[in-house]
Amino acid sequence: MKFFIDTANVEEIRKAHDMGLIDGVTTNPTLISKEGRDFRPLVSEICEIVDGPVSVEAVSAKSEDLVAEARTLSEIHENIVVKIPMTFEGLRAVRILTSEGIATNVTLIFSPTQALLAAKAGATYASPFIGRLDDVSHVGMDLVEQIIAIYDNYDFNTLVIVASIRNPIHVLEAALMGADIATIPYTVLEQLAKHPLTDVGVERFLDDWKKIPKK
Repeated sequence: MKFFIDTANVEEIRKAHDMGLIDGVTTNPTLISKEGRDFRPLVSEICEIVDGPVSVEAVSAKSEDLVAEARTLSEIHENIVVKIPMTFEGLRAVRILTSEGIATNVTLIFSPTQALLAAKAGATYASPFIGRLDDVSHVGMDLVEQIIAIYDNYDFNTLVIVASIRNPIHVLEAALMGADIATIPYTVLEQLAKHPLTDVGVERFLDDWKKIPKK
């Protein structure tokens, strides 16, 4: 299972990269806007930190505009993956971009049939947003389970990125289901490593070590 970090914050990306925990990065316009930096230099810096896929979002509505935008974005770095919205126009763009060898990440997926269409269009990645489903009283991880089953049924090459992760349980459930990737906020990434019994155990061992005579 691969971990991507869901942020555009360079400091968080460096910390996660230095821990050896991440295989890629996902961003979106909201995350980019929080950094208060020019878009292209920021994305270029992120691509230099992480040797893996870096998703950046195309924001056009029409397929021809999405394709033109994606072509420009892909020129930033060879690791760029272009996020395309789950719309009919988006699917048309994915088909064209896939034929040109540009990696795509179909985003804002909220149903298994949307994920099926993304795979049929040739998307490199499909991103179901589980936290947002949980917010409206749907079980987001049920969607992930359905997508994995559909992709396995037909041997689709599209990889599942579990997105909109809110807590460590989401990561655990994604791993148990066999999801290809989880894209995780930095705060949740830190939580994965923590357990109160670990903290107590470390403290106890250190206290006992102090009691041992040392020559």
